[in-house]
Amino acid sequence: MASEDQPKPGESITLDTLQRDILLPQVQAFLEVTNDPQARETYLGLKTAIEALEVPSHLERRLGAIVEVALTSGRVRHLFGPAAELSLNALFLKTPRGREVAQSLTELNKALSTLKGQTVEQITSTQRSPGAYSLTVKTKNCQLVIRFEQSGVRVESLEVDLSR
Repeated sequence: MASEDQPKPGESITLDTLQRDILLPQVQAFLEVTNDPQARETYLGLKTAIEALEVPSHLERRLGAIVEVALTSGRVRHLFGPAAELSLNALFLKTPRGREVAQSLTELNKALSTLKGQTVEQITSTQRSPGAYSLTVKTKNCQLVIRFEQSGVRVESLEVDLSR
């Protein structure tokens, strides 16, 4: 994603009307099941911001959580179609959580680039814990362990110059 698409720290996230139309029912669903007065206040503020197509920085994490739930559940694609899913994916990348995921993928791709031109000697996967898995890629010169968890993907370890 181009950096000009990213809000600067403290800036609000601008929504389009499709994103507004997708997100309002999602926020309303959270409002309907929330009894906690503080959470209700936050969701009401988020709903107002979504209606205005501008989500202030202090609500970005909450917005990201709702977008993530809507996307990972498959609900958005099922109810609104693939264009809506693409739109919310683009929005997710503007949220703090989305930026964290994008950064972890950048780091993973950098680590994977160390494998370029090498012959893979071994590749294995293991379960670290329920919902957490690792993929180990070993070449003559390096071993890369990638961890996949609900919170994202990350390089668990990278060993180089194994031939020494």
